[in-house]
Amino acid sequence: MKFFFPDSQDQIDPAFDFITEEKKAFRIRQRDDLYAHEALEEPPFDGLLVSKAIVDGTMSGTGKYTVAQRHRLYREGAEQFFRLSGQSRDLQIMGDCGAFNYVAEEYPPYTPDEVIDFYQETGLHIGISVDHVIFGFKPVTPADEPKLPEWTRRQEITLDLAAEFWKLCRLRKVDFTPMGVAQGWDPDSYAHSVAVLQKIGFKRIALGGMVPLKTADILLSLRRIADDRASKTELHLLGISRCEQVLEFERYGVTSFDSTSAFRQAFKDDKDNYYALDRNYVAVRIPQVDGSPRLRKEISAGRIEQDLAFEHEQKCLHLVRSYADGNADLDEVVDALCAYEKLYDPKKDHRAAYRETLGDRPWEKCPCAICKRIGVEVILFRGSERNKSRGFHNLYVFSKKLDRELVAGSIA
Repeated sequence: MKFFFPDSQDQIDPAFDFITEEKKAFRIRQRDDLYAHEALEEPPFDGLLVSKAIVDGTMSGTGKYTVAQRHRLYREGAEQFFRLSGQSRDLQIMGDCGAFNYVAEEYPPYTPDEVIDFYQETGLHIGISVDHVIFGFKPVTPADEPKLPEWTRRQEITLDLAAEFWKLCRLRKVDFTPMGVAQGWDPDSYAHSVAVLQKIGFKRIALGGMVPLKTADILLSLRRIADDRASKTELHLLGISRCEQVLEFERYGVTSFDSTSAFRQAFKDDKDNYYALDRNYVAVRIPQVDGSPRLRKEISAGRIEQDLAFEHEQKCLHLVRSYADGNADLDEVVDALCAYEKLYDPKKDHRAAYRETLGDRPWEKCPCAICKRIGVEVILFRGSERNKSRGFHNLYVFSKKLDRELVAGSIA
């Protein structure tokens, strides 16, 4: 089972000063900042997923790459751009169109030829056909129930484009492995897409549009797909990371998946911010007075005094660091954190969660390069450098959990 991490140009500055909150002078992001596979002692994934929409943008929006980054990717190729040489494991690079970025459009903004150009020119190893996401799922669709025209239209578009993509890949003798995309709205429609894609010639098929689905619905679809899946057809789950179900997924032909969940939970979730092998922790929130939109708004409106907020912020930072060094009492630290929280977000109460996080001191038990390098700073919910560093730590733990599940399955 291979895990691919979707690229969104997330990097950290290894020279960032957490005390002064400053980056080093003359820093050049592309040269000096580190990707997760560089910041950790070994890559926490088997490969990267690079989306054309992220690199090139769509008709309705720009991508995440600057013009300079985009040109560099095309000029150097993905392996050199992401600095994959010299890693402890061979990392593959998969490409897709980034269908969620144009889900509101009537039709995908890219032609199969344009997508093939992107995969070829950037030197990707696996290329996914052009697809159109279907939003909506029914575990069971009665035979006499009419199909929604928009759902069938998007499925037909996806399959027609896959057929053209396959034909052009053979005609152009591409250097990457083509992968088709199955879109559906119930188990039968997913199985139909897989069957059609196999007839076209695809041996690797990605299942799209499943991100909102519950695990039970994903498994229901996989069981139905198994009736039509050829034994040599390999499945990829787009945007799915259910570590506890990997063995079940594997049983139904899933050989790879991609997800940003472990990384994004570091700063997008309200509670599961810091991963440990057997549980997750809430990160300790100490927002920057000059960097928090909420605080700036309250200060500008005169509801919070700036000097008071700054005093709370600095006291919390001092006490957390002192506690990490063994020079402050846990209750004193938690009281200070809650006093600051009452100022900037009075509806929240993280007292019990903060006691657990700080009391267990998980950053001291983690052997990953992030925790060893920055210590207690990794559990502070504060600014992109700490939050992304915690995201990289989460990727490390997620990879260990995945290995544990797969090893346990092989032993069983």
